[in-house]
Amino acid sequence: NAEYMGKCSFSHHLFPMSARQKLKAREGAGLIAVIGDEDTVTGFLLAGVGQRTAKGSTNFLVVDSKTKVQTLEATFKSYITRDDISIILINQHVAEDIRHLLNEYKGIVPTVLEIPSKDHPYDPNRDSIMQRVKMFGVGDE
Repeated sequence: NAEYMGKCSFSHHLFPMSARQKLKAREGAGLIAVIGDEDTVTGFLLAGVGQRTAKGSTNFLVVDSKTKVQTLEATFKSYITRDDISIILINQHVAEDIRHLLNEYKGIVPTVLEIPSKDHPYDPNRDSIMQRVKMFGVGDE
């Protein structure tokens, strides 16, 4: 855990100071944010993922054909800066609209995972995380 990592004499070699501070700040956090089509978001909301703060901000965005790219970009940027979000799930077909942001994002927490939707199957060749994994030669047969 983050407390143990901070006490380890070798932890400064594994985690740069900013990463250790980020882990400490996020200790106990664990919200999952969802950006996706109605069916995907509804499923996660029914599973108990949704949250609305007193100020009205949420950890989910339902995307349809009328959703503007600027809205997707603003939501994604908001989620990656929130200390209470540890994972961002995004439908892969929605991720295509903000691929430039996903490719630029180098953070570990929150982790961004691309997921399939009912109408759009998952393609590992388009997934930004899978592309990073391939850079290290993992999974090459």
